[in-house]
Amino acid sequence: MVDIANTILGKIVDRKTEELAARLKQRSLKDIEELAQAATPVRSFVQALSCKYPGVIAEIKKASPSKGIIRENFNPAEIARQYEQAGAACLSVLTDVDFFQGADENIQIARTHCGLPALRKDFLIDPYNVIEARALHADCILLIVASLSNQQLEEMSQTAFEQGMDVLVEVHDEYELERALQLSNRCLLGVNNRNLKTFEVDLNTSLRLKKLLDPARLLVTESGIASPDDVRLMQEHDIHAFLVGESFMKQPYPDQAFTALFGQPQRVKTLSYE
Repeated sequence: MVDIANTILGKIVDRKTEELAARLKQRSLKDIEELAQAATPVRSFVQALSCKYPGVIAEIKKASPSKGIIRENFNPAEIARQYEQAGAACLSVLTDVDFFQGADENIQIARTHCGLPALRKDFLIDPYNVIEARALHADCILLIVASLSNQQLEEMSQTAFEQGMDVLVEVHDEYELERALQLSNRCLLGVNNRNLKTFEVDLNTSLRLKKLLDPARLLVTESGIASPDDVRLMQEHDIHAFLVGESFMKQPYPDQAFTALFGQPQRVKTLSYE
């Protein structure tokens, strides 16, 4: 188990607690629920991811706490179009303002300019945030096991399903994986290869945790996929879903960076992971 108290994740969660209180003053839960009901129809994130080989969640991200500004010329609409043309299955859109220089509106902007489903990439801590994600037109949410209690994970995942969204549950180690597996198997499992304390990346994290899963369970490998050799390594171990951001965002043309890393993903028969 990772103690997040002295990590950047811990600092982010502290800030999110303050942010939640402020947002509740701006908009009540009832107001957010009404906005969610009026949002554009949900696009199936799981279905889109499972019908591409490889299935790539391509990230739209301007900055990060460890790297600072990653992309100066930041245009979510154009990036989304390029990703779709290159063959991405889904989008991951950063909405955190303080640490990643994201914005809530970036999800709707990205979805409006392509047909891909979008994950709200943020540090959600309350069911309010989940309903807010749907109000922002998100199709999927991220739940980070290291930052949430078992009760929060259960309540927030169920809230997402009630809203028609999919859920990507992120883990870093065996203990977190064990907790994630207590949730509905409708949840996607994401393995972050980046150490929360050292920021070092070890792709063996995904390989190690994959061995603990039912072979039919979809695993999304996150962080550190930077070369075709990395992609091949994952595929050799039956990992075919990827979340990649920095490798694309650092390049002038994200679509070209995508193709250089993955080639042209093939459409396959839709699989079910429920």
